[in-house]
Amino acid sequence: MSPRSKNVRKWVLSGLTLSLLVPTLAACNTDKGKESETRHTLRVGTMYGSKQDETWFRQQFTDIFEFTHSNIDIEVVPAIDYSEMQFEDQSKQQEQPDPLEKVKAIMTGSNPVDVMIFDMSMLSQLANENMLKQLDPLMKEDKMDTSEYVPAVIDGIKDAGNGFLYALTPTFSPSALYYNKKIFTKAGVEFPQDGMSWDQIFTLAKRLKSGSGKDAIFGFSFNQWGAGDSYWDVQNYAAPLQLRMFDEKGETMTVNTPQWESVWKTVSDLYKDHVTPRQEDMQYEQPQGEKVQYNPFQGRLFLNGRVAMSVGSYDLINEIQQMNDNSDKLKIEKLDWDVVTMPYHVGYENIGGNVYLSSLSGINAKAANPEDAWEFVKFMNGKEWAKLKSRSTYELSARKEFVKVRDGMSYNVEAFTKMKPAPQLNSSLKDQKLYREKPNLQMVSELGNRAYSELIQGKKTVKEALTQWETKGNDLLQKIKLNPKGEIQGIFDEAGIPPEKRAIMEAAGEVVVD
Repeated sequence: MSPRSKNVRKWVLSGLTLSLLVPTLAACNTDKGKESETRHTLRVGTMYGSKQDETWFRQQFTDIFEFTHSNIDIEVVPAIDYSEMQFEDQSKQQEQPDPLEKVKAIMTGSNPVDVMIFDMSMLSQLANENMLKQLDPLMKEDKMDTSEYVPAVIDGIKDAGNGFLYALTPTFSPSALYYNKKIFTKAGVEFPQDGMSWDQIFTLAKRLKSGSGKDAIFGFSFNQWGAGDSYWDVQNYAAPLQLRMFDEKGETMTVNTPQWESVWKTVSDLYKDHVTPRQEDMQYEQPQGEKVQYNPFQGRLFLNGRVAMSVGSYDLINEIQQMNDNSDKLKIEKLDWDVVTMPYHVGYENIGGNVYLSSLSGINAKAANPEDAWEFVKFMNGKEWAKLKSRSTYELSARKEFVKVRDGMSYNVEAFTKMKPAPQLNSSLKDQKLYREKPNLQMVSELGNRAYSELIQGKKTVKEALTQWETKGNDLLQKIKLNPKGEIQGIFDEAGIPPEKRAIMEAAGEVVVD
């Protein structure tokens, strides 16, 4: 399920509960005292949207605020308007809009937005360019105690804001390490614990590997879907280490190093030793017959008791709960499970990665209506709104008092709250500027993907794969230097045919010769 689909579902579920909290929130509004009778407008910016999508955005962020602040009208201002993009001339090559530049435009124009709602990718940029108002003094004045919030959330926001709070979020999407108790008990191996390193987890994983074929048990999976051959899993694993692909000028590759070699060797060895599953391990025979019972969890190795430990997002609990509740109908065994904190790299003990801070709200430094802007941000991140948002089954509340185990379940919910998010790769001001000036730099990751694939297939050693990435990457970087935004050919295969064009040619029945 895509992030957008998850968001739509969350907004629908949130909307169903709004009526339950309206009386409470309205009563809470009396604490503010009698409001001015003069009606005024609060302009709220969002990264993406359109007039047609305003309903769900308002449901998610603004409806209850307007209800409890009857003299304030909310105007939603998307930085990138979907409706404008879809009617552009599709026959011409359109340059994709830069989200940061679009956000900055609605924050600095003749009629700037008062509040900006954005995700973590924007925070350090906006804070470093002094485009957001610092919230620390406002919180202190209104006696908002940061100790009431999950430390991982507050620390993550502060890290992106050079030690200060320039935004708050009511919810966050964390990950943790899920494990199958039965597999551990059967193997006589001790359960994992909070605060373990990657090396410790991999040692456990190797002890838990057993069997072969359909009876194989795998010790570990980097993702909740199963296969361990993904280049992106490697990138997520290495994220806390902040390894660079190229130098700060975007002219020389920096991947052929002992650090990169250690990361690729560690992950690829787990795959080659079959400690992590492969694509073929996820295949299953589709039952035949008139009375076949459909099992939506087929092919999900952790859910089916064939992976001992797996990195998973918070919403994996939904699938576990659904599967266990319907185990009798599906004629499958219930999963006996728990979670511990994400493993850490030595030297980066408090950073676990895979913590997504969405729905960050900040006050525009150029806000024409800063008082109402703070009222809105404070409301979004207050206890009453947190109580409503805590009902989400896809995110956790950023307030500690609402981080609770779901009714009827038992698991280590604190595991989701202890690790700080890994800094986003290439998130510095220099790197963001470099990517805006040279958007073709995104192609460097695809070269890494292809080199790693050859490593996994046994065609190259770790050193050879990294050397290939370095060589082809340096060639690409020089071409990008001459052509930072236009089409670049002859990079992804020896024949010089871009993969998109190759797919079109093959679909049309044309013969493609490398």
